[in-house]
Amino acid sequence: MLKLKEQFNLQRDVVFDLLKKEASVCRVKEYSEDVDTRILNIERDGSVLYSWKGATVTTRIGKYDPNTKQNKLLYTFDKQVCVSSCSLNKEETLLAVSLAQNTSGQERLKPISKCLTLLIEIHPINNTKVLKAVDCRVKVQFLHQQTEVKSALESHLLLFAEDGYVDLYHVLLSKHEGYRVVISNPERMSRTAERIVEDFCWAQWDGHTQRLYCLTRKDKFVLRCIQFYPNQSCDSVFELVLKLPANAFHTVRFVSLGFDHYHVEKPEQELVRMQVFTNQNERSMCVCYSHPLTDKQELTYVVVLVHKDCSKRFRVSLGNDALNSGRLHPLFIPIGYYILVYLQGCFLHCINTRQQELLCHSLFLTGQDVNLGAQLQSDALTVMHKDDESGVRLLELASGSIRTAELSPAYLLQILRSDARARCPSGRTDPRRLAALHCLLVFLGDDPKLELKVVEWLCDDMNTFESFDQIQEFILASLFRICYKKSLGLDKVLPYSCLFEKKEVPACLLELPGVLCTTELHIVPDFKGKAARLQGFWAELQWNTERTKCLNAASNPRYRTSHIRADWDKLRSESKASSHVNHLENTKKVLSVVDTWCLDKKLVPLFQEEDHQQRAFIGLTVDKLREHLNRYLPQLGKKKIDSLVVNYVAKLLELIRHMLESAWLKYKLGPHVLCLATKGGPAEWAVFHFMLRILECTQSLCLPLPPDLDNSEANERLKFGVLKRLPKPMEQRIYHMWDHPVSSASISRDYVKTLLEKHSKNKGFVFAGREKPSFRPEFLPLTYLAKMLSDIESQALNPFEEKENVDARFVEESALMQTLIQLGFEEK
Repeated sequence: MLKLKEQFNLQRDVVFDLLKKEASVCRVKEYSEDVDTRILNIERDGSVLYSWKGATVTTRIGKYDPNTKQNKLLYTFDKQVCVSSCSLNKEETLLAVSLAQNTSGQERLKPISKCLTLLIEIHPINNTKVLKAVDCRVKVQFLHQQTEVKSALESHLLLFAEDGYVDLYHVLLSKHEGYRVVISNPERMSRTAERIVEDFCWAQWDGHTQRLYCLTRKDKFVLRCIQFYPNQSCDSVFELVLKLPANAFHTVRFVSLGFDHYHVEKPEQELVRMQVFTNQNERSMCVCYSHPLTDKQELTYVVVLVHKDCSKRFRVSLGNDALNSGRLHPLFIPIGYYILVYLQGCFLHCINTRQQELLCHSLFLTGQDVNLGAQLQSDALTVMHKDDESGVRLLELASGSIRTAELSPAYLLQILRSDARARCPSGRTDPRRLAALHCLLVFLGDDPKLELKVVEWLCDDMNTFESFDQIQEFILASLFRICYKKSLGLDKVLPYSCLFEKKEVPACLLELPGVLCTTELHIVPDFKGKAARLQGFWAELQWNTERTKCLNAASNPRYRTSHIRADWDKLRSESKASSHVNHLENTKKVLSVVDTWCLDKKLVPLFQEEDHQQRAFIGLTVDKLREHLNRYLPQLGKKKIDSLVVNYVAKLLELIRHMLESAWLKYKLGPHVLCLATKGGPAEWAVFHFMLRILECTQSLCLPLPPDLDNSEANERLKFGVLKRLPKPMEQRIYHMWDHPVSSASISRDYVKTLLEKHSKNKGFVFAGREKPSFRPEFLPLTYLAKMLSDIESQALNPFEEKENVDARFVEESALMQTLIQLGFEEK
C-alpha cells in the first residue's frame, strides 16, 4: 500500500564511518568493537543526533548532515553516560543534554539525582552549565526559527519536565576573540526562564511548524497549542476540549521529543495513544487518538477533523490473533490529506480527511497481507516531523532506518484491476474500488502518466459497476482536483463524486464490513486571541472552520449537475438556434479558453462545428454554476467566481477531449478517427463503445459535450458510415439532431411514408377542395403525391416543429430530388 524509500540507515551512514575513524585513532587496521550507536533526536533540518561509545569507552555525541552526507563530532564526555535527551541549536554553538543516572553502575554523576540537564558550549568546546538536577525525566528541545540573520547571538530552549511543566530558556550569547561563542550571564539564565505550561499530561513537539501541543486536565481534557514565531515570541492560539477517559494517562507522555533508550514503557500502560497532524496546504488539523483492544476484540480510534467541524469515532472488530499479538494500539500516519491507521497484520484504514462525508471514499484493507510495503512492526515505528512538500518519514528505531512513505499508485491500480476481474456479489468490493479510484484521481491525479493508466483501465473495463459509474466518477473527481487548487472554498460546493447525483446512495457504499463509524458534529474549537493577532496557518484554519460551519448549516450547498435537468430538457426540445442566444456569450468565453489549450495536439477533431445545441448547453452550465457559487460563496467576488466557472466548464470539455485522445493513443487510431468505409476492427469498436459510454454518463449528469466533427467531405462520409451502422430508431433520432440536408431529406421521407401508411388505412378518405398549387405538370406521379399530401398534411404534426405545418413545397422538392437520384439523373 505504501511506497517506501530509505533516506537514512544508521549502520551504513554512521557506524561504518565511525569504525574507520576509531580504527585510525587507535592506530589499528580495523576497529571491530561494537560502538553501540543510538539515535537521540532529529532536528528540524533533518540532522540526526546520535551517541556512541568510543574506543576509549567514553560517550560521544555526533551529528549526521543529510545534505552533505557527513558526520561531525559535537561533544565527548569524560566517561560513559546515559543520554536520554539531546538537542542542538540551529547555529551549532550550543548542545543541550539530559543524562539519566546509570543505576546499574557503581559510579554516579554528582549531584545525585535521577536526571541531570546540561547546557554545553561547543563552538569551541568550553563551559558547561547545569540547568536542572531533578528526580524526574527531562526532555530538551531548541527552537529552530527561520530567520534572515545567519549568525544569531540568541538561542531559545524548551525544557519539558515529567512533573508536568514546560520552561522556556532565553540564552544570550557573545563572541570572544572573533570566533568563540559563549553564554552571556549564565547565572541569570535560570532566573529569567518562562514557565509557559503547567500541569500537562501529554505533550507533542512539531519541529517543522515550531508548535507545541499540550494536554491538560482539570474538570475536562483540553488540548492547547502554543505557536512560536520567528521574532522569538510565542502565543497560545488554539484550544479544543477532548472526550477522553478519566484515566487516559497514568504517566506523562512525550511525543516527537527525541528517543530515550533508558526508559521503556510497557504497551499495556499506554491507555491512550494520541497525535496531532496539521497540513498547511489543506488548512486542516486532525487530532487522532486510540483506545487499546478490549475483551470484546474491538479497537476504537477517533479522528477529530477540526477543519470539518466534526469528529469520527471508528470501531473495528478484530480476531483472537490481534489480542495475542500484543499490539494494542494502531499507528497514525499522515500522508497528504489522508490519515492512515495501521495495525500490522490486522487492517489498514486510509481515512480521507477532505471528503469525509461517506465511508466509501476512505480505503479499508484487512488480512495478513496488510503491511507497509516492508516487514516493519507497527509498534517499532515512529512518525517523524513532516512537511507538506516532502511528505512523511518513518523511523524504525531498532534498525536505525528512516524511510519516506508515499501511497503506492501501482497498488491502487492493482485494486481496480483485480477487483474488476473477480466480481463479488451485491457490489461488496465497490467501496474499495471507489476509494482506490478516488485516491488515484484526486490525491495522485497530477501525474499525467498515472491519469493515462486510469483512462486505459476505463477503456478496458467494459462493464459498469453495480453501485456507481466509473466514468462519471472520473469526470467529477478529476474536475474537482483541478478546480480545488483555485480556491479552497470550493470543496463544499463543487461535486466530487457521482454518488451525490443519486436519489439514494446504494447501501453497500454506506458501510464498511467490520467497521462501525459514528460522527459527531460541532466540536467547537476555540481560536485564541483577536482575529488581528492570528497569523498564517491559524488565520486560514479559523476561516476554513467558520466557512464549513456556515455551509453545513445551509441547505444543499453542494452543486448538483442534475438540478438543471428541467432547463436542460427545455433546451433539447428547442430546435431554433435563435432560442439559444442568451447563453452564447458564456459559451464564447469557455471555448476561447479551450482553444488556447488545444493548439498543441488535436488527435480528435473537436471544437470545430457550429453546434448550437451543445453551445447552448455549455452556456447554460456556466449560468447555473455561477448562480450557485454567488449564492453560497459571495465573499469570493463576482469577478473571481466568473473566472472559476468559465475555467470549470472549459476544463470539463478539455477533460472529455483528453479521455478521447487517450483512447485514440491506446488503440493507435491516429488523427483520421475511425475508418468506416470498411468493416471496423476491434480497436475501432472499443473506442466507439467508449464514446457511447461517455455520452451516456454525460447525459445522465446533464454535462455538456465539446462540439464534434464539422461537415467537411471526409467527416460527412464518417458520419454517414456511423449512421448506417446504428439501429433504425437510433438513426432516426440522430437525424433530428444533425442540421444537414441529408437529415432533412430523411425526415421528409419518413414523414411521407407515415402519411401514406395512414392514408391506406383510411378507406373513406376524400380529397378536400383546396387551391391547386403550382406543381410541375410534366411529372404526373409527383403532382398526384403532392396534391394528396397537401390535402392531408393539416391532419398530422410537423416532425420539425410540432406547432407548425409541413411546407408542402419543401416536401415536393425533397421527394423530387430523391426520385431523380434513384433514377440516376442526379448525384447524391
